Amino acid sequence: MNQSAWDLLSSSFWPIVQGALVGTIPLALASFAIGMVLAIIVALMRLSRVKVVSGIARVYISVVRGTPLLVQLFVIFYGLPSIGLVFDPWPSAVVAFSINVGGYAAEVVRAAILSVPKGQWEAARSTGLTFLGTLGYIVLPQAIRLTIPPITNRTVAITKNTALGTVIGVPEILNQATSAQSFSGNATPLMLGAIAYVILFIPVVALGRFLETRFAWRRS
Repeated sequence: MNQSAWDLLSSSFWPIVQGALVGTIPLALASFAIGMVLAIIVALMRLSRVKVVSGIARVYISVVRGTPLLVQLFVIFYGLPSIGLVFDPWPSAVVAFSINVGGYAAEVVRAAILSVPKGQWEAARSTGLTFLGTLGYIVLPQAIRLTIPPITNRTVAITKNTALGTVIGVPEILNQATSAQSFSGNATPLMLGAIAYVILFIPVVALGRFLETRFAWRRS
């Protein structure tokens, strides 16, 4: 590798690191946290015996799963201003990615809740626990164990999808890498950005495997 290539790496390294620390990582964490809260709410709505409530959840899940994430991002950033709702790039990305996570993870959470035997519900309610108490203390802790593998995959997916934020100007890894590439006319910053994504995914996958092992059902 010649000296100019080393100079290019050194000049693009810190902007890409900044894009990870300021853009990609917080964007992925915020979207995942909000999206999982939304997923639990939508999953409970989906399980509701009230047809209107269940129907709203069903439509939401179908729309999220049936449209590309990029379209959802464009609707939030470019579409909502037409009705008076204006968001900056970063909040727009958080809203779009959170809605996407919620739509995909809701069915995972619903399936996990349904996997808990009804006897668990009945036993908890017989002790005087309320519905929310039963859900929070008995059902969800058991259901969460089953969601770890698919939710880990969803975390990796949403972290990769943060790269779409570059189309609305979010300063994440790809945004910084493409900026450096356009100024230099060299693809080296893009390769450095790809390496940065791989480095980010390693602890996510490792944490997912640890949690899956840690909370796996013990066989007697």
